[in-house]
Amino acid sequence: MALSPNKLIPIRYIPFGLCIIGAVASFATIELHQQAYRFLLLFGFLTLVGIYDVLQTKIAILRNYPVIGHLRFMLEFIRPEIRQYFIEGDNDETPFSKEQRTLVYSRAKAVPDQIPFGTTLDVMAPGYQWMNQSFAPTHLPSHDFRIDIGGKDCKQKYSASIFNISAMSFGSLSANAIMALNLGAKKGGFAHDTGEGSISQYHRVHGGDLIWEIGSGYFGCRNPDGSFNAEKYTENALDPQVKMIEIKLSQGAKPGHGGILPGSKVTAEIAAARGVKEGEACISPASHSAFSTPLELIHFVKKLRDLSGGKPVGFKFCVGHPWEWFGIVKAMLETGIHPDFIVVDGSEGGTGASPVEFTNHVGTPLQEGLRLVHNTLMGANLRDQIKIGCAGKIISAFDMAVAFALGADWCNSARGFMFSVGCIQAQVCNTGNCPTGVTTQDPLRQKALVVPNKAERVYNFHNETLKTLKELVEAAGLHHPGEIDAPHIIRRINKHEVRLLSFLLPEMPAGLLLNAEHIDPSLNLPRVFELYWHRSQAQSFSALKS
Repeated sequence: MALSPNKLIPIRYIPFGLCIIGAVASFATIELHQQAYRFLLLFGFLTLVGIYDVLQTKIAILRNYPVIGHLRFMLEFIRPEIRQYFIEGDNDETPFSKEQRTLVYSRAKAVPDQIPFGTTLDVMAPGYQWMNQSFAPTHLPSHDFRIDIGGKDCKQKYSASIFNISAMSFGSLSANAIMALNLGAKKGGFAHDTGEGSISQYHRVHGGDLIWEIGSGYFGCRNPDGSFNAEKYTENALDPQVKMIEIKLSQGAKPGHGGILPGSKVTAEIAAARGVKEGEACISPASHSAFSTPLELIHFVKKLRDLSGGKPVGFKFCVGHPWEWFGIVKAMLETGIHPDFIVVDGSEGGTGASPVEFTNHVGTPLQEGLRLVHNTLMGANLRDQIKIGCAGKIISAFDMAVAFALGADWCNSARGFMFSVGCIQAQVCNTGNCPTGVTTQDPLRQKALVVPNKAERVYNFHNETLKTLKELVEAAGLHHPGEIDAPHIIRRINKHEVRLLSFLLPEMPAGLLLNAEHIDPSLNLPRVFELYWHRSQAQSFSALKS
């Protein structure tokens, strides 16, 4: 049987062979043509690449496809950009759609953000949501909506904007990005959450209001062994720039997962902010060492509030086991000690890099988590004493309206404000190669981010979003976003059926959990209360046996 040409000389070797032929031909004609040496350099280099490909043992595709195999890696490298700019539709959320990003960019630049010719959304698709308008719209004097945060034991209540910058640490963000965000927050009168990386020198440059987040690594208030240090905490907490203190129990990007910043990335500036040694690995454990039960957590809240001089203290978490959350509420009831606020982080959050399984499949989404927290506090008669913030893919005024309908008092946004300072969703945040200087410590890359210019865009995004929220509130005939409730939002179930959000996600009657032996099924509440409320305990995060 005759052998096919492909068996004698496999087609996949043809590019490599052409490089060899080109190199030999260029060398042979170098005396006849003065430009031949350029071709000799080109084909000679490619020939050496092909020889290396065949001899190396790590990458099979290069051994089988010398030279041409590199094209596969080049295409894979630019795949996100090709998809983002040429393939995906305006409403394909990966994770944010082009329409969402364009909205932020337009508002950050203070240019018109209206769209002509009607919606591009499929209004008949399941999950489509809208807000009903009123025949008697209101006329509000200002879009600077604010709430007072601070409960009965708080001595320094904070008048907060209802739209603030969510937690992003210096180290994950560049120095220039931190300064731009904080300057924008200063100008707009809203708050900037430090993230668990603590307060860096760049947070202090412009003096914008800070929410100091304290994670399990106790950065900025730690002993050498990583435990909590009360003296260092007090020093930072008493800083007038710090308006609130937030204990991070978990985050939406990777709930229940710790983290390590390799020593090679711990620069002198990061080490100074976090209270660790330069060049040594910076560890965030999966759990806190300062408390191990709901009761200990609540007493830790009181301790931090007392040491801060009575500033608002709360905690942030992505909802996990419901009995653990119920145990925290029972600890509040047992001690009479309440956090001033709780921030619910949805599992769709994600500025922090994490394993794919955690990003995609661990933690409760914002809708279910926020509604559970709101309903539990309602049932325990604590809702009017504790403010609720939330975060999780909040970009537009309508996103905020839905969050308020679910029970939030204010909203935080991380990636929205990242877009406002120039992020293009390149999704290389964890590599240090951010093309716009937002998520890198490379001094040359971050120089591209000009602080005064980007700070103005941060201010504009916040300002224009609240202007639009004001128009939504007016159109609904209301006077404050806090009046938006579940009956104001309608969701499509299928092509022939829609439901009020209040029907799909009913509200817990006030005080019901304090007295009821069981949850009345006719109330249509999630069975999670019936299953786990009586199995939760203030003394432990474990559930009692049924």
